[in-house]
Amino acid sequence: MKGSQLTVYAATQAHRMHRLTVVDWILEETRKIGIAGATVVEVTEAIDMLGKYHAARFFELADQPVVVMVVAEDAQIDALLANLRQGGANLSYTRAPIEYEVLGES
Repeated sequence: MKGSQLTVYAATQAHRMHRLTVVDWILEETRKIGIAGATVVEVTEAIDMLGKYHAARFFELADQPVVVMVVAEDAQIDALLANLRQGGANLSYTRAPIEYEVLGES
C-alpha cells in the first residue's frame, strides 16, 4: 500500500489540548479518523520550533519532548492534519510518502 508517514513533534508531555495531554489528544484525533495505529516516542532532548531546549530530567519529566508517528493512506493523513489544525495546537510535523504493509494475521 502507498500512503504517508506523519511525524508530529509535540513540545512536551505537559502540553495540554482540550483537557488531554497533547499526545492523548493527537491519539484521539487519530482514532476519530479511523487510523488503526500510531507510535509514541519519548525523546531525551529536543529543541522546539521556537528554539527552546527541552529535556527529560529526573525531577522534571513534564518537559520531556514527545514524537507521535502515524502511517496511513494519504486521505486519512490529510483528514488528521485538518483536525489538528482546527484544534489550534502549536505543533510541527514532517510528512513523507511511504510504501507500507501489515504482516501476519489480521
